[in-house]
Formats: sequence, C-alpha cells, structure tokens
Amino acid sequence: MNAAPDLHTLTGAYAANALPEAERLAFARHLARCPACAQEVAEFEATLARLGSAESGPVPPGLKARVMAGIGDVRQLPPLTGPVARRRRTAWPARQWPEWALAACLALAAGLGAVAVQQHDRARRAEARAGALRAEQAAVTSLLTAPDARTTTAVAGPAVGTVVWSAGRGQAAFLATGLPALPPGRTYQLWFDDSGTMRPAGLLPADRGQLLLAGPVDGAVGVGVTQEPSGGSEHPTGQPLILLPLT
Repeated sequence: MNAAPDLHTLTGAYAANALPEAERLAFARHLARCPACAQEVAEFEATLARLGSAESGPVPPGLKARVMAGIGDVRQLPPLTGPVARRRRTAWPARQWPEWALAACLALAAGLGAVAVQQHDRARRAEARAGALRAEQAAVTSLLTAPDARTTTAVAGPAVGTVVWSAGRGQAAFLATGLPALPPGRTYQLWFDDSGTMRPAGLLPADRGQLLLAGPVDGAVGVGVTQEPSGGSEHPTGQPLILLPLT
C-alpha cells in the first residue's frame, strides 16, 4: 500500500474496520484530504448501520419489568430429608405397579419421544437457517469491502433502499429499512434492470431487509423492487416501488 492511488480502493474496508493498523492510519490521513473518499466512507458506514438494523429486533416492552417483578414470587423447594426422602428414593419393583400405571408410563415415554424428535427437528431447521444467514451476512460484508464496491440509495416514503455492488465480482446486495408490511400472500421481489428488461434477482425475506441478489450483475443498469404474489413472478406485475441506478 505504498502507491497513493491504492488508497482510493480502501473505503469499504475502512468503513467496516477491516484494515490492518498501519493501513488504517495511512488511510485516515488520506481521508482528511480526499472529499471523494470521505463521501464513500460515509455511504458505506450508513449502509453498514442499515445492515445491522435490518437484523435487529426490539425487546418486548415491559419484559424486564415483568421478569424482575416475578422473581420474588418464585419459591425454591427445600431439599427433601428424613423418612420422606428415603421413601421417595426407594424404587418399587415393576411387578408391584398396577397395569394402568405401566400403560401410563409407556404412553408418557412415547409422547416424550415424539416431542424430543419434534424439538430436534425444529432445532436442526433453526440451525440451518442461522447458518444460511451467517453465510449471507459474511458475503454482504465481504462485498462491502471489495476494492471496487459502490453504493446507491433511494428513498420512497418511509422506505430507504440501498444497493451495494461490485462490477469485478459481479455481485450485488440489497438492504432496506422502513418497507411497509405486506398483506398475506404478497412478497417483495428484487429485479436487475437490464436496460429496460427486468430480470428476477430474488425474494426479500419477510423477517429481514437484506438480500444477496441472485444472479450476476452482468451489465445491469439498475435494481428495482416490486410487490409480487408469494413465490414471486417471472416478470414484474407493477411499477417498481424503488428503482436504484447502478452508476
């Protein structure tokens, strides 16, 4: 990083705090005298802030107060001692159990087994979703630090949309905040604008405003967002709610 022109390619990495200390200090000195880089760093920092807020959720109101208020009402049972404890530790032979008790235990064991299987299946699906989200988050962060990364932002009412893209990598990502909630059966769909022809680029997950766009940038001049039926459409069924130029 000795040549001055190389500094202009470090805006994304600087905003993401991904530079070694020596390069960070050198870029900070460069930033003080380069308005273009200062503007790019500000845009990247705003994008990173939106990236973080897209994944966050508010704590339910009053949760802490309810937990703290309930602590005093939770009684802790004392340890069992004496004859009662000895009686409970004594195991009855199975032959002394009534038949109905054995049947109840078998039914309980079967039910608990089914619950355990369901819980394991839910945990496995949740882990898979979390892994996919971490992989996408890492891909978007990596895209932000690409040497040729660029951003563009548009505002439509309460919604703010940002596209980050790299021509060298052929990738783009969409970040949004403030998108209105959709009725059941509707979804937000992203599109690459190929000079007037809209190419599907993925469906925005309902639980977060972030998507690594599907397919290469491949000369697209913009990215659009439309409302579509669940499952998406082959072609837009209405005008884009947001249209962001890739320039």
